[in-house]
Amino acid sequence: LGNGIGNNSGNAIIVAGGKIYYSTGGGLSVSANNGQSFTNKNKMAGLPQDNIKAAAVSGANVFVATDGNGLGVSADSGSSFVTKTSTNGLGNDFMYHVFAAGGNVYAGTAGGLSISTDNGSSFTNRTTTNGLGSNDVRAVYVTGSNVYAATQNGLAISTDGGASFTNKTTANGLGNNFCMSVVAEGTNVYVATQPGGLAISTDSGASFTTRTTAQGLGHNNVYAVFVNGAYVYAGTNNGLSISTNSGASFVNKTTADGLGDNVVFGTLFVP
Repeated sequence: LGNGIGNNSGNAIIVAGGKIYYSTGGGLSVSANNGQSFTNKNKMAGLPQDNIKAAAVSGANVFVATDGNGLGVSADSGSSFVTKTSTNGLGNDFMYHVFAAGGNVYAGTAGGLSISTDNGSSFTNRTTTNGLGSNDVRAVYVTGSNVYAATQNGLAISTDGGASFTNKTTANGLGNNFCMSVVAEGTNVYVATQPGGLAISTDSGASFTTRTTAQGLGHNNVYAVFVNGAYVYAGTNNGLSISTNSGASFVNKTTADGLGDNVVFGTLFVP
């Protein structure tokens, strides 16, 4: 709880506009000095609740996904928030993730993938009817017109901005259908699954090869993934696993190397 962080239980972290946004169990902690100190935003500051699952930033717009109380939306860089819920088109008020690109917002909820084209003012919800593997959407990543939705029953891929999806499962090489996180870089797609390891595609998600503890992962329960060129970072149930060769092999880091805990739920995402 030192340095202004809302809670020691962290869920996700991103860097945008020169600031660090750390989603915690006690609010959204924001740092403007490279993490030396944080200012915490919570329910008292207008957020729907204190338990923050994830945040996304696009310009002066800040979007905050909460654990059961909808989406907090700020148009003034987080100074004030309004709350969006199922009455505004969200599939469910219980949220797992949010991603923002331009004026589009993609919210992973317990009731589908909710998409806004007006900076979060209103949403249209996508479900299994539109091709999602499950309505339980744990994470979303968007690049161009490609939308990747990590669900409880596979990775759903859209090539038309989220209008329709094709679902990928273990039949396509995923280690497990329970997908926790997804990130794409070019034609490479990385999917964190549990307990099936890290699935990697080099053909935009058409097929996958799975990496497990046999390739150096700390655990086959993989909760989060971040990619920067040939560097792949996988948050697991037993440490942070790091690859310098695009996921071919990993070296695992634990509390012995300075981590605060061996269970790593989030890795750094820089939009």
